[in-house]
Amino acid sequence: QVELVESGGGSVEAGGSLRLSCVASRYALGSTCMAWFRQAPGKEREGVAAICTGGGTTHYADSVKGRFSISQDNAKNKNTVYLQMNNLKPEDTAMYSCAAKSWGLPGDNWYLPEVYNYWGQGTQVTVSS
Repeated sequence: QVELVESGGGSVEAGGSLRLSCVASRYALGSTCMAWFRQAPGKEREGVAAICTGGGTTHYADSVKGRFSISQDNAKNKNTVYLQMNNLKPEDTAMYSCAAKSWGLPGDNWYLPEVYNYWGQGTQVTVSS
């Protein structure tokens, strides 16, 4: 059974918006920190945003600050993380994946893929100019 399932990707024009969702299940339900990563063809995976300790702490890559917003709905038996992406640019085009950390907090290392235990399959975001 898949632990993390993403949705909400698609194709938009520059300046448009998209909202990504990531639903956690099973062992990923109790994650201490959840994040969004993206990877464009020929580029390394990049940490985009993270939300930790029930939404108390958020982190953003400099490239998305002021345009993207991460939020979380962690009601009982539910853990969904959202990434609201506004004013999208062609350089935001990538496969976006959700990641979850099952224990501890990553601190300043939130952007490193190796600190996360669970990964989703990803959802494609394409921004045209």
